[in-house]
Amino acid sequence: MGNLYLAIAIVAEVAATSLLKLSEGFTRPWPSLGTAIGYAIAFYALSLALRTIPTGIAYAIWSGVGIVLISGIAWALHGQKLDLPALLGMAMILGGVAVINLFSRVAGQ
Repeated sequence: MGNLYLAIAIVAEVAATSLLKLSEGFTRPWPSLGTAIGYAIAFYALSLALRTIPTGIAYAIWSGVGIVLISGIAWALHGQKLDLPALLGMAMILGGVAVINLFSRVAGQ
């Protein structure tokens, strides 16, 4: 269940961060409300994930996958440019997440 809660936390955080851009400094009510709800869900789900996943591992996965997803959404929806160094960096982040999940004994506790 820890991995499911972590996935929910990641999706909620990515949605909230995407809405944060649309909230325009919390001046637009609906995106602002969506941001607050998304972050509340993200942190609640993360707290549930931490019951079975060590904090450092959960946070590394949460932040790493979140960075890549947010960058992809910003590219697709907001016209953010991603150059080769940015893409290589994100590939290394995903590689790190894969290494943690595939080879770390701590991640499987």
